[in-house]
Parts: sequence; structure tokens; C-alpha cells
Amino acid sequence: MIRDYSEYEMNEKELLRFYLLGYFAISLTVYLFYHSIILSLLTGLLVKKLKPQFESYMASRRMQKLGRQFKDLLYSLSSSVASGRQMAEAVVESCDNLQLIYDDDEPIMIELNYMKKSILENNESDSVLLADFAKRSGHEDIINFVNVYITCRSMGGDLEKIILHTSEILTDKMNIEREIKAITAQKKLEGRLIALMPPAMLLILNLLSPAYMAPLYEGAAGRLIMTGCLIVTCYAVRLMEKISGVEV
Repeated sequence: MIRDYSEYEMNEKELLRFYLLGYFAISLTVYLFYHSIILSLLTGLLVKKLKPQFESYMASRRMQKLGRQFKDLLYSLSSSVASGRQMAEAVVESCDNLQLIYDDDEPIMIELNYMKKSILENNESDSVLLADFAKRSGHEDIINFVNVYITCRSMGGDLEKIILHTSEILTDKMNIEREIKAITAQKKLEGRLIALMPPAMLLILNLLSPAYMAPLYEGAAGRLIMTGCLIVTCYAVRLMEKISGVEV
């Protein structure tokens, strides 16, 4: 069970890959702008400062994955409830159904396996388990669905009809969000390719015409120009990510 989906902690393999690739990328970029091995090796240590941002990015990706997987859970729950099963039975059945689609280490399967075990072995309330899941996930769609279910159960409404209707609304919302993300994904890719252009051009020019680039690596004026270029490039990358990061 994942305690908080808004936080992500890398395992040893992910941490090693992050530090190696991050150190190499930062060191190579700084070397292209300054041609100083010592400076590039020292600057590469700044990769540690990027760890919280990367973990935040990974947490966001995991939450998006959970949202997509929750859509499949909604389909299964709706079918089970429509066939006359109670929510607790529907959760257990959904766990078995989704095992055919997802591995046990996927977020939705971790949650379903935990709820299935709690229901069958500890006889815990499905409302309590779903409310805890919604709180930990922090996902708007999951929270909305659980709130509707708990309200319906406490008020004595038509559980089958309300769950089916809520599932349809949330599914439509998820489909719209997916279409928006598909549209913006191309622009994000274009922005990241553009961000790679300055280092790529520097690499090509240094390989093909080092004498042409030499003045930029000699003297205070050249260092100042390259520092300005590096700052502008970093700011442009940050700005493009911010602009393309559409919240849906």
C-alpha cells in the first residue's frame, strides 16, 4: 500500500540511474559551454539538487497512471454492481478481473490487493477502505467517486443507478483529459527537441570547426557570452515546460 501518492521515493536502481544520467548530462552541458573539465565535473554534483524535482515529476506520472487504471476499475465495479453484487463483493471481483490486465506491482493492483485482503480476512468496511484510498491518492476523480458512493450509501439512494451514472460522467471526463493531453504531448515533445538544439549545435560546431568556436572559450568576454547563453537556455527550457504543462 502506498501511503501518499503525492510523494515518490526512488528505489536503489532508479536512484543510481538518475544520478548517473543526471551527472553525465549536466557535466556534458557545462563542458560544451565552458570547455573546462574541472568545472564540468564539479557542476555535475548539482544533480543532487534536482532530486526533489524529479521525484515530484515521478509522483505526478504515477498519479496519472493511477487515474488511467482507475478508469478500468470503474468499468469493472459498474458491471459487478449492475449484476447485483454489493460494493465489497464488486471490489474483490474487480481485483480478480484486473489481474488479467495489470501486474501486481501496478498502483491499482497494489490498492485492490490490499482492499481484497482487508475485506476477506479482516472484514473491514468497503466505505472505510475506499475513503482511505481516495485520501491517500489525492486524485480528484477517485475522491469524487468515493464521496458520491459514501453519500449514496448513507442516504439510502439507488446505489446501482448512481454508481453507473457517476462512472459514466467520470469516464467521459477522463476521455476528454486524455484527448487534451494527447494534443499537448506533441507540443511538449517539440519544446524539448528545441531545448536540445543549443547544446547540439555547440557539439556539432566544436567537432566540425573548433577554431571558429575558440574565441568563445578564451578570455573574459567569451566566458561572459557563454554564461549568458547558458542562463538564457536554462530559462527558456523552464519557460517552455511551464507553458506546455497544461493542467486538466
